[in-house]
Amino acid sequence: MSIKALFTYNYGEENMKDIEALGYGIKVMKEEDIVYSEDLEDVEVLICYNPFKTLDIGKMKRLKWIQLSSIGIDQLPIEYVKKASITITNNKGGYSIPMGEWVVLKALELFKNSKLLYENQANRKWKMDTSILELYGKTIGFIGTGTIALEAAKRLQGFDVNILGVNTDGRDIQYFDKCYPMSQLNEMLKLCHVVVGTIPYTKATHHLVNEDSFKTMRNGAFFINVARGSIVDEASLIENLRSGKLAGAALDVYEEEPLKEHNPLWDLSNVILTSHNSWISEIRNERRFKLIYNNMKKYAQGEQLINIVDLKKGY
Repeated sequence: MSIKALFTYNYGEENMKDIEALGYGIKVMKEEDIVYSEDLEDVEVLICYNPFKTLDIGKMKRLKWIQLSSIGIDQLPIEYVKKASITITNNKGGYSIPMGEWVVLKALELFKNSKLLYENQANRKWKMDTSILELYGKTIGFIGTGTIALEAAKRLQGFDVNILGVNTDGRDIQYFDKCYPMSQLNEMLKLCHVVVGTIPYTKATHHLVNEDSFKTMRNGAFFINVARGSIVDEASLIENLRSGKLAGAALDVYEEEPLKEHNPLWDLSNVILTSHNSWISEIRNERRFKLIYNNMKKYAQGEQLINIVDLKKGY
């Protein structure tokens, strides 16, 4: 008897046949259209990103495992998942390479004032910019030292920078010159020319970067965020960008997405904005499917799954 699995994304005929060959009966539905119906009654495995706005998984009494295509889990109905003892796995590491590349790109763009140079090009304006900085010798600090930070730090090795990180207990991480425990976050912040948000969003990290953090940072520091918008007090971020306390920011995530048209961030000349785009690459679906396939193979064989989320920690 096959294991019933619901996919909210079609990974292609050949890939889906490979899943079926593992012993699964597959149903594919578009994520934004899913509502519970009786034909979902026997679904045991759900592979998705966020169908939870319309899909009441509380009615799926046989659901045992959810494989998320995301790293973050804030879209989950956490309390029900805990109550129902549903296993959650995420796509940890699946987007870390393109996101690591994005961090390096944005650090360079901030230091090289690329936004102004591109504006000059668009306006056919010939003007040399003598304010451009070197990344060489600077200190870059990561709030969170997971796979995204690791891939960024790895790619920063050739720039002769000092790389710091903050994690739960200050444990050493490859490619980092020094790591601090979370209790010493401000000790790290005051040393950094660039601060990068790469920490998962949980209740404990809500507005972790706040007015106190910005006051602690050195004058003229840059801020980059690829984590979740809500790890930052956005109002304080805006004020510190306006005042010049922060020299600039590169943001891919925001407290409210899509970013509203009236949000002041759109109008700040020292900010680079992208639309939650840092995880995109031509290889993303290939990597994601490889993880899904391996996990579904393990599940069918009763083996330990990859990337099981600790729901108490939130990652």
